[in-house]
Amino acid sequence: MLLPICAAKMSSMKQNILAPYGLALGLVVLAALYLLAIGRLPICECGFVSLWHGDIMSDQNSQHLFDWYTPSHLLHGFIFFGFLWLIARKMPLGWRFFIATLIETAWEVAENSDALIERYRSTTASVDYFGDSVINVLADILAMAVGFFLAARLPVWVSAVIVIGFEVLTVLIIRDGLALNVVMLLQPIEAIKDWQLELWNTL
Repeated sequence: MLLPICAAKMSSMKQNILAPYGLALGLVVLAALYLLAIGRLPICECGFVSLWHGDIMSDQNSQHLFDWYTPSHLLHGFIFFGFLWLIARKMPLGWRFFIATLIETAWEVAENSDALIERYRSTTASVDYFGDSVINVLADILAMAVGFFLAARLPVWVSAVIVIGFEVLTVLIIRDGLALNVVMLLQPIEAIKDWQLELWNTL
């Protein structure tokens, strides 16, 4: 009698552990279906998918799997983990990951709305931005997940070095990054836009 009871309890515990990950996956699927429904392209209009696309001034930017904005999404994962650790460290990791995925998918949906696309085009140097392909959105969410679980495993100082390192790297290479992106969306600074365009127009 004890064996069936123990087996049932173990099965229930496993289901409880996996539940937030299943729900997170469901969120991602729903976000992808929604983006397709509102007319976002599943893949690049060019008809193929590249693992990496590094030309930020190309009409294929944000249309392939990974690009110079992937590090920003990786850093989302570090930031979400740190924030949720501060306010809900007793919550199981799986449910914190679910919340992080909820925030990330909500952002991706918002970022690909007509209103925010127009905001990017009017206030930042991304004058040719027309939204992400759905496969790029999925890759961005994956990058967030990688960042989240790296932050869960790594010492705090290593996470801090990674966050600062990627921000410095992208600023040096493309004059953009997570912090600059937030600044230009919330409170555009013309000097930053001109500084970015000075480089981008030469690429």
